[in-house]
Amino acid sequence: MSTLITIAEEQRQPLLLDPSPDGNEEEIAASSSSNGPDAPKLTLDDSNQRLLSLDVFRGLTVAKSSSKTLATKKVILRTIKLFLLGLFLQGGYFHGRDNLTYGVDVVKIRWLGVLQRISIGYLLASISEIWLVYNVVVDCPTAFVRKYHVQWIVAALLLSFYMCLLYGLYVPNWEFQAPSLNLSTNGSHTQIVHCGVRGSLEPPCNAVGYIDQYFLGEQHLYQRPVYRRTKECSVNSPDYGPLPPDSPEWCLAPFDPEGILSSLMAVLTCFVGLHFGHVLLHYKGQMQRALLWSMSSFLLLVSGFGLEMLGIPLSKPLYTLSYMCITAGASGLFLTIIFYIVDVKHFRKPVVLLQWMGMNALIVYALAACDIFPAAVQGFYWRSPENNLVDGMESLLQAMLHSSKWGTLVFVLLQILFWCLVAGFLHMKGIYIKL
Repeated sequence: MSTLITIAEEQRQPLLLDPSPDGNEEEIAASSSSNGPDAPKLTLDDSNQRLLSLDVFRGLTVAKSSSKTLATKKVILRTIKLFLLGLFLQGGYFHGRDNLTYGVDVVKIRWLGVLQRISIGYLLASISEIWLVYNVVVDCPTAFVRKYHVQWIVAALLLSFYMCLLYGLYVPNWEFQAPSLNLSTNGSHTQIVHCGVRGSLEPPCNAVGYIDQYFLGEQHLYQRPVYRRTKECSVNSPDYGPLPPDSPEWCLAPFDPEGILSSLMAVLTCFVGLHFGHVLLHYKGQMQRALLWSMSSFLLLVSGFGLEMLGIPLSKPLYTLSYMCITAGASGLFLTIIFYIVDVKHFRKPVVLLQWMGMNALIVYALAACDIFPAAVQGFYWRSPENNLVDGMESLLQAMLHSSKWGTLVFVLLQILFWCLVAGFLHMKGIYIKL
């Protein structure tokens, strides 16, 4: 969840103080309320206090600027940088673990990915924070609604647009170029997927995939979608594997989990982050903040599970409404718990690793989650590429625990611990990678 914070122009100190020694945290955007004489002023008990719990959820922040136009330019610049970084990391140039090659054919580059989705959400949420906030003094709950009701209307319109397309768009029969599985045959062959339906949420005939196919083209989509791990498409389900003998024709079709329509729904999580930031800005009591965050989180969780019971499945690839509510609610509840532990009870040591990770989340994501560092380490091997430190350590843990699943789990946990310590080292050296 990205928490975007607005600071009044009169308040010169940003809400999230830069943890770096030079204090040069980039200021990205301004709220429309920052130009008026009645703009709210943020007051902390200690002028040098930082809400340390938010280092765990550092995210992208909207800071202050005296000009809406200047703030908009900064937002657009950061959006472009995020999008290009995502294109570089997940566009196909790097081939991940177990593949010591790199490079991408530009006619097959993947246009959308995780950072591209974040950049889209950041852009829309930031622009709404700059231009769609009323200059109202928040001294009661109704004033809070008056100040931000236009943002909520925009979020409702985005939701309505998504739901109308998801359930109302007609998905015709479509075709794609499937790779040949016959070793004696090179190239690909045309495969036809039979749909002709509306409102389907199944892998081959949903509106999310159809829109991506239509606007982006099949060559620019993710080529190993999660449904290839289903029982219909993999003999090793729930993992990737060979196709079963009677597998359906859509098993080899590309599908992008960070596509156009699903990213539109993901933008709503940024608006939820805006709401949490507004509570932080206008309500000064620590327990009052925790109470309001808890109420919002539980409302989202109840709504998500209720929608799932009503027939809207919990689907990350489609980014359904139930999925958005449950993940946003769980993130909000986790934020509330961390906030209570760290900033109310001042127990900071239990979450210091998470704090370090939050301070350098971008570099950790780029090196670890995008497999750049593991792939680089695998480049040093003994006689055969399979004899490398990464695979060797994972195999050793699997042998020690006599289980491939438990060994892989411990390996992943050790990776997380390793990157927490790396982030801690960068923090101690005052190094913070940001856009």
